[in-house]
Amino acid sequence: MFVRIVKSRMKVDRLAEAGRIFRATVFPLCRKQRGFKGGYFLSDPKTGETMAMTFWESEDAMLATEASRFFQEQLTRFVPFYVKPPIRESYEVTVQKDLERPKS
Repeated sequence: MFVRIVKSRMKVDRLAEAGRIFRATVFPLCRKQRGFKGGYFLSDPKTGETMAMTFWESEDAMLATEASRFFQEQLTRFVPFYVKPPIRESYEVTVQKDLERPKS
């Protein structure tokens, strides 16, 4: 499995809106991409630092979203939110442990 991470600094007053866009638009579109396994959007409400993480079954599946320009199209949704340009990183997931769900 591979993970793409996009680190950025966003306008603090736009974080909630960015989260809504990830939840309502970006993640549903990602689910339609071959090999998508899940994702997270993390944010620090004090600094505006964010980290978007998407998980892919293979490096080829992850890179295909860049070759098709899907990845770039998703980034453009957030241009008005950025304080500085985002940084893209990718990693192979070498160790994984599933998160336990809290008991209700």
